Amino acid sequence: MKKRVFIIHGWGGSPEDDWFPWLKKELEQKGFEVFAPAMPNTEEPKIEEWVSFLANLVGESDENTYFVGHSIGRQAIMRYMERFDGIKVGGIVFVAGWFNLANLESEEEEKIARPWVETPINLEKIKNSSKKIAAIFSDNDPVVPLNDNEIFKKELGAGIIVERNKGHFNASDGVIELPVALEKILEMSS
Repeated sequence: MKKRVFIIHGWGGSPEDDWFPWLKKELEQKGFEVFAPAMPNTEEPKIEEWVSFLANLVGESDENTYFVGHSIGRQAIMRYMERFDGIKVGGIVFVAGWFNLANLESEEEEKIARPWVETPINLEKIKNSSKKIAAIFSDNDPVVPLNDNEIFKKELGAGIIVERNKGHFNASDGVIELPVALEKILEMSS
């Protein structure tokens, strides 16, 4: 059975941004079927819209299904996974994933982020749904507190990788390739 990878961009992003096209191409060259969708209403992401969109896109998931989620994409993946009982996936890589946010620039941003931050997630269900989880952080991310990595490690059993000077892993931070994410998917799927 073909291995599938879903790359979910972050808030305000698109599948053509940052390191997503590079990762998609690299994975396709390794024989994966890769989906990097444009998520709906990206400037004002809403939980229900993103989770429903993801559920329709993925369909049946199994141990040949992998996810890579950037920023709020991590939130969408977890909320999709907790919605269904018995879901199993081969692995998940979270990049600049967060439970808490810092330095939001406006009241409007705080209003958009509030439901994502305040609506609880059944972390035990996520942990039991995936064979392997990795979480990649930057030591100078302006919006993701580095200590969020403790939640990923303690509650999800995630392997933690801290990259140096990658900001929020955007092209504006100089990140147009992300070899560590590719390495993690390849490790998980071998």
